[in-house]
Formats: sequence, C-alpha cells, structure tokens
Amino acid sequence: MPIRKKPFLQALSPAPPPRLGPAGPPPLRMAANENPLGPSPRAVAAAQAALAELHRYPDAGGAALKHALAARATLAPESVMLGNGSDELILLICHAILGEGDEAVLAQGSFISYARRIQAQGAIARQIPLRDMTHDLPAMAAAITPHTRLVFVCNPNNPTGTTVGEAELLAFLEQVPDEVLVVVDEAYIEFVTRPDFPDLLPLIRAGRDNLLLLRTFAKIHGLAGLRLGYAFGAPDLIAYLERARPVFNVNTLAQIAGLAALDDTDHLARSLAHAAHSRTVLCEGLGALGLTVIPGETNFVAVAVPDDQALAAALAQRGVLVTPLSGWGLPGWIRISFGADDENRACIAALGEILANA
Repeated sequence: MPIRKKPFLQALSPAPPPRLGPAGPPPLRMAANENPLGPSPRAVAAAQAALAELHRYPDAGGAALKHALAARATLAPESVMLGNGSDELILLICHAILGEGDEAVLAQGSFISYARRIQAQGAIARQIPLRDMTHDLPAMAAAITPHTRLVFVCNPNNPTGTTVGEAELLAFLEQVPDEVLVVVDEAYIEFVTRPDFPDLLPLIRAGRDNLLLLRTFAKIHGLAGLRLGYAFGAPDLIAYLERARPVFNVNTLAQIAGLAALDDTDHLARSLAHAAHSRTVLCEGLGALGLTVIPGETNFVAVAVPDDQALAAALAQRGVLVTPLSGWGLPGWIRISFGADDENRACIAALGEILANA
C-alpha cells in the first residue's frame, strides 16, 4: 500500500526548476532580482573570518542580529523573528495560522510563494485581481469572510514593482478584523522613494498584534545565497510564530554576514544608485522598442510583451534569463531584474532582435 499523501499538497505542481540558457558562457541572470553589484563587502569579510568556527552550531536565537535589527527599528528584540529567507517565514506563518479549509486573501499577480504556501496547508487562497497593476485593497477587504485567517500585502509588489500609499494601506488595516493576521511583505523597502510610502513600525511599537512586517537581506544587501529574512511583530505574535521555527534555521554565516551588512552604508548607497541608473536605462531602452514598462520602486521592471513564455524562452536561448509572469497570474508580462550596465544593454539588444524577427 502506498503512503498516504495529502490531496491538497499532491495537487500542487512541483516547484519549477530554474530556467537555464544554452550551453556555453554563463547566462545573464536577470530573473531573480539579485544585486548585480554582489554581496556587501563587509558581510563577505565577516563571513570569511567566521569559517574556522563552522564546527559549532549557530546561535539558535540569533541574539546579536535580533538586537541590531531591533535597535534600528526602535523595537524590543522580542519583536524580531529571523528566517532562512523570507520564503521560510512565509511557510512558517502559513503553518502556524492556517488549517485545512481556512481562507487567506492575497493579490492575484503578487509573489508566487504566498499562494503555494497557503495551498500547502490545505487552505484556500482567495486571489483578488490587481487594479492598475497594484493591490486593490478595497476589493481585498471586501473578500475577507469569517473563514479568513490571513492576508498578504506585498508592498512594493513583486513582480510589478508598484506600491500602495500610507493613507490607502492604513484605511485597509482598519477594515481588517482583529482576528485576521495581515502580513505586509516589504522585501524591497530600501529601494522606495515614494514620499507617502507607509511606515508601519509605529503600529508595531503601539502593540498592534495582527500585523507582521517581512524584510530580507537578499536584495539590497546582496545576500540571497545565504538565505536570511526577518520579521517585525508584536512580542506575543513573534513568540507564537517561533514555536513553528526549526531550532537552527538561520546558519552561522548568514547571521554574521547579516550583522555586518547592516553597517555597510557604502554598499547600500552604491546599490541604490545603480538601481536608479538601471531603471532609467531599461525604461528608456525598452520604451524605444515600443514596449510598455512599469518602472516600479524595486530592483526590477515589469514589461508587457506579446507572449511572455515564448519571449522568455527566446531570451534564454540568447543567454538572457528573465521571468515570464503567466504563472504568477499576469499573462503577457515579463519581469526583468536589474543587471550590470553591460547586462542591461545586452538584454535590451536581445529583446530588440527578437521583436524585429517576430
């Protein structure tokens, strides 16, 4: 007799393998929103200095990094949770909050992991279409039912790069019942220039216990390979979520590198300047090809194309990896991560060749 499998987990498609280019030189990686300038140099130096201690288990509580993050956010360390990347935190949140048959509300056309993690718990993902390529918060509020336990808001939104402002988000939060947890994913917050972007930390300081903020070291700090994310929330909420966390989920190098990256202001400034320059180059170059581009406030752009899957495959054959978004609920769009200057230009040129031969 075969082992019993959960039908809702069996129904999920396997996680897709990474899109690979043709044999030959390494492809241009413009699909995963990585930092093309590399990791924080301070983080690299700190991690190298720690290599001789890898026979020791990591600090299970991540005390040094938690205290540093808490100090910068003017929170108690008990308001900080660490994760093996933001994706693990999303998984742990869904595991801790959702049961079979529960509901979660999210945007259709947002980070693909939300729906997968919800469905992996046997819960129902209520996906609300984007409005003007950003979250339709009034429609999301209206979708909340007595069965709703969880809401995801990605701000800035991945993969569109769009944002919602403070007034709109605060009005939305007031409509959410106290027993529903709102997770606001701020993975790209360091790139934002919008003057009315919501600062939700005061709500955490005031003790709001149905709000959780997610952030990451993968993007601006360039530590994607070490898998390090973190969350801010009320101490009681964090203490509850910690019960679902594996004891040694964040490894030693990630903790040490993350702590060093927080102080690497030079790398932060260079990364922000490069992102601003790359956004201009890609928007102008893609616009000149007649394509509609959403500039966003992240380290990528979303681009409308005739056939996202076919175009991504054609680019991969030319050694340029981008993300087709039909699987994210946005057919006819691709996401292009910022690369180095020559990579940005090569991507534009490859797109021009494909479109000219279409």
